[in-house]
Amino acid sequence: MDVFSMLKNQSFESSKVIAVTCISSIYANNFVVMGSLIGEKDGIIRSVSDTPPTHYQVIIQSFSLLSKNAEKYKSAKFEAGGYKWKLVLHPSGNKSKNVEDHISLYLAMADATSLPPGWEVSAVFRLFLLDQNQDNYLIVQDSQRKQRRFRRLTPEWGFDQFIPITVFSDSSNGYLMDDTCEVGAEVFVRKERSTGKGECLKMIKDPGGFNHLWKIENLENLDSYDSREFTAAGYKWKMQLYPKGIDSGTGSHLSLYLVLANLASLTPPPKIYADYSLVLSNEVGTNGVSYKGKTYSYTATLLQQKL
Repeated sequence: MDVFSMLKNQSFESSKVIAVTCISSIYANNFVVMGSLIGEKDGIIRSVSDTPPTHYQVIIQSFSLLSKNAEKYKSAKFEAGGYKWKLVLHPSGNKSKNVEDHISLYLAMADATSLPPGWEVSAVFRLFLLDQNQDNYLIVQDSQRKQRRFRRLTPEWGFDQFIPITVFSDSSNGYLMDDTCEVGAEVFVRKERSTGKGECLKMIKDPGGFNHLWKIENLENLDSYDSREFTAAGYKWKMQLYPKGIDSGTGSHLSLYLVLANLASLTPPPKIYADYSLVLSNEVGTNGVSYKGKTYSYTATLLQQKL
């Protein structure tokens, strides 16, 4: 029976009630602190539950080291509602939002960049913090179980002021014990929808140059050759050589192509602007043949040299 139930029980003798009041003074102070947290404020509801989070729990040891050495911590991926998620913890507050004196905690869609343009996932979520003294959980959620829309541009939602650092760090509250804490999450996907067709334009600032040398020896009587894959500007490429030509160059040109090596795995297929230069050198000391160009195509014919 807890302190408050005992005080309500009129059958206790007065001497026992006085004794309980004296013993519980430390708990009363704690209740004042918790009373200021529990309830609804600024569109956020904080409550207490004995039930642990359904979908994911993270135990953080040596929390003091984390707060001194990292601005944020991202958990491993976990699955809920058919999607992958992560917890994102800012132990000293989210500096990008000028949060001070609070711990910030968020739920993030782990693979939001893989969503097609216009696609969004609506979900209701609750974030948890274990009270190790009382063996229950502080639960923080949006008021009226508000749905949040997770999209490519807004893949993360949560609480800038999840809990005051002073409350969290006070061992009498039970959230941080022996420099260890536990947070968790429940995620319930309500609906998915696409707002229609669309596209995403990504400009690469100062991508830098990239050189790839492909030396071909002992050409056999094959129709085509592929180079090994190489990476440039974040994409995987390869070169394709047709000694006898292809398409309009068949029988009259040597044809050389640059292609996206993993085009089939990219959804939706990208349309890439490429500024390229290619040199076909020889072994007799001359300059060889060079070609420069620009393209918006998925694959680009870089060079067709007459045989």
